[in-house]
Amino acid sequence: MQFISKLPQNPITKVISGQLVRSGTSILSNYIEARASSSKREFTNYFQICLKSANESKVWLALLRDTNNGDKKEIAYLLKELNEIANIFASSILSLKGKK
Repeated sequence: MQFISKLPQNPITKVISGQLVRSGTSILSNYIEARASSSKREFTNYFQICLKSANESKVWLALLRDTNNGDKKEIAYLLKELNEIANIFASSILSLKGKK
């Protein structure tokens, strides 16, 4: 949220920042839902949504980077963090499905 609040105000960042807020907060909210799920299948489904949201967030950050909106170093850091988060969810999903 701090990163988004520092973005320059223009039509591009208005759209992308809104999408980034939605996809970024979706990761946390679906993780919390997963922890409260009543079955392995439901837990796995929430983790899949978390993975999709992490990947979507990477797209929005890359678009900000590629349109020269936002601090490049901060975007690089956030992309690295999202890659790690996505890898954790992907690995967990494979384990839950018995494919790892």
